[in-house]
Amino acid sequence: MRIRDILQTKGPEVVTVAPDRTVLDAMRLLVDRNIGSLLVLRDGRLLGILTERDVLRLTSSRPDDFGSLPVSKVMTADVLTAGPLDDIHRVMDVMTQNRIRHLPILDDDGLAGLVSIGDVVNALRHSAQAENEHLKQYIQGQVY
Repeated sequence: MRIRDILQTKGPEVVTVAPDRTVLDAMRLLVDRNIGSLLVLRDGRLLGILTERDVLRLTSSRPDDFGSLPVSKVMTADVLTAGPLDDIHRVMDVMTQNRIRHLPILDDDGLAGLVSIGDVVNALRHSAQAENEHLKQYIQGQVY
């Protein structure tokens, strides 16, 4: 299974934020959309990612700066990415080893989407269920 298979099911929508918006603006967007990360883009180019963890770190070190600090000062700039043709197991390994929950997907045209660890687990669960059903049918002689 490839990451493009997840994107075909999930769709390409990604919630983004500009680097000069305040962290408070970004927090409101995270809450309003019920999501765990925002991709930080300028002119369609990926600059970073702002996650709930980034906001929590700011909360513990500079709680009064939410309304004035720009997203660019808090985001993770060194973003790991994957491509649509990457194998889902490799992507799962990257996410697990690096303890990240969101991975931007880039293709030749730029941003192709975003997958979460939940998207990956759900896709693998559906694949395992389908394989299990096919095996049951095979064992019962129901294969045509």
